[in-house]
Amino acid sequence: MKRPPLSNNEIYHVVLRGVGGSLIFQEKEDYYRGIFSLFEFNDTQPVVIRERRRKRLHEKEIGHEQFSAKRKTMVEILAFCFMPNHIHLLLRQVRDAGITDFMRKFGTGFASYFNKKHNRKGHLFQSKFGAVHIKNNRQLRMIFIYIHTNPLSLIEPSWKERGTRFLKKAIAFLDNYKWSSYQDYLGKNNFPSVTERDFFLQIMNRSRGCRSVVNDWIKNKGKITGLNETFLK
Repeated sequence: MKRPPLSNNEIYHVVLRGVGGSLIFQEKEDYYRGIFSLFEFNDTQPVVIRERRRKRLHEKEIGHEQFSAKRKTMVEILAFCFMPNHIHLLLRQVRDAGITDFMRKFGTGFASYFNKKHNRKGHLFQSKFGAVHIKNNRQLRMIFIYIHTNPLSLIEPSWKERGTRFLKKAIAFLDNYKWSSYQDYLGKNNFPSVTERDFFLQIMNRSRGCRSVVNDWIKNKGKITGLNETFLK
């Protein structure tokens, strides 16, 4: 589908998929590298991951961290979720071509790591990322819920159509799903440096409100309507 124009200060739901549905995360280390890449590649300056790691270790040894403060970010990452074969991101563009440049840097950098680690060649991701412009508050709220409930399909593939059969298990699973921004929104400090959370925490009544809207959606089956289903699967 044709991607919408990507404008500064606007918010977009971005989806990046493995080519042909292939896995983009095979091991725990892949997920950690993906999280690290979200943070480090959000920078207009050239990024060499091994140099970033070396400097971070040095700063840790001498007792303070200043390196990350030098970043010139291209986007605000408002929410994210890693699934085995695709990634959901909620991004606000803060520089011209910020989303496009960020996705290019992330995709190229992570694919290079993945191919080398898993002894593979060729493209890891589909050639173009999908993007949906978030136009109103209702859509924004629904995307927040959708991204953070996406992992439920790993334990109940048909939960959106039929509802969850095990409510407490579903809620506990999301509470403990490490590879998204949801734990940080609940105040658990999972990957706190990656996301800009103040915006949602203010409009959704802090962590208690974030938990409440997600849990209420699960309890009430969670079927989403009125959004672009192509990018919500």
